[in-house]
Amino acid sequence: MARVKFSVRGREVYKTTIRVRVDDVNYGGHLGNDSVLTLCHEARIRFLNEIGHSETNLYGKGIIMTDAMVLYKAEGNLGDKLEIALYIDDVGRYGFDLYYALSSQGKEIARVKTGIAFFDYNQRKITACPEEFSQKYG
Repeated sequence: MARVKFSVRGREVYKTTIRVRVDDVNYGGHLGNDSVLTLCHEARIRFLNEIGHSETNLYGKGIIMTDAMVLYKAEGNLGDKLEIALYIDDVGRYGFDLYYALSSQGKEIARVKTGIAFFDYNQRKITACPEEFSQKYG
């Protein structure tokens, strides 16, 4: 069986800590796969808020997720304090990659990569990367 393999790449831009809640735990008694993406979404929102932006206004443009990969390394459990570090890489004409490194007490829990495109929500189409973003993170 082929497995997804990737390393976290890019420049670290943000770190946050989020505790695993009861809603994040599945029937197996550990962090659920759907919750991993939700926790990454929360970390992304916190990062954007920290720099004075949002998903609908990042240097004047919206953003939309185009793909996601998750690589599970260990179980996360109820009450764990997850440290989530965000990294930006591969800034291009229309978007960038955002990597997330999830760990708890020094143990790697998961790696996540999301493709992010700049998006015009009024015209409902992908749009060019703002120059300010490219200069700062490119």
